[in-house]
Amino acid sequence: MDLQKAKQVFRRNGGFLRASEALSAGISPRTLYQMRIQGVISQISRGLFRLSDFPFPDNLDLIAVTLRVPNSVISLISALSFYQLTTEIPHFVYIALQGPGTAKTATPKLDFPPLRAFRFSGHSFSQGIALHNFGGVSVKIYDPSKTIADCFKFPYKLGLDVAIEALKLYRYSPFFNTNLLHHYSKICRVDKVISPFLQVLL
Repeated sequence: MDLQKAKQVFRRNGGFLRASEALSAGISPRTLYQMRIQGVISQISRGLFRLSDFPFPDNLDLIAVTLRVPNSVISLISALSFYQLTTEIPHFVYIALQGPGTAKTATPKLDFPPLRAFRFSGHSFSQGIALHNFGGVSVKIYDPSKTIADCFKFPYKLGLDVAIEALKLYRYSPFFNTNLLHHYSKICRVDKVISPFLQVLL
């Protein structure tokens, strides 16, 4: 496959391809190497390439994680930041992975961006997932109500102050929905924890 056709493959995939996807699409290792040397593509993470002249998308870190760890869901402080429900600046991309984790499902390590992974089980993992499109890439992010409940699940790892601040900002945001929050709080088993704080705000 020549260079122009290879560029078209990248464009059809939102400007991003993993090396394995490029090879499967018919782009040879030699062509991929030439594209990188010539600056046609740039490597944004191990095995993940971006077409250099493609419009630079918002939320590049979330896109990179989704493409490298497709079974993950953006969660906790990263989700709060996306919905503007925190004053915290995430130094990691916080993700949820399904299940307790084993040697075969170890937390992936990326050179970009740095990850912080949490294990979720059952409905706690599968419910409340919203899809957001960034530059043609569909990114899974827990919705605001689910994210608030999740933050109260990990007070010692995130800080209870982070969860309380998020709840206050959520209360006066367009996302505020007591029914949804109650639903997710029960799934996450934090309804008795959130209830006193919510009563004060209401």
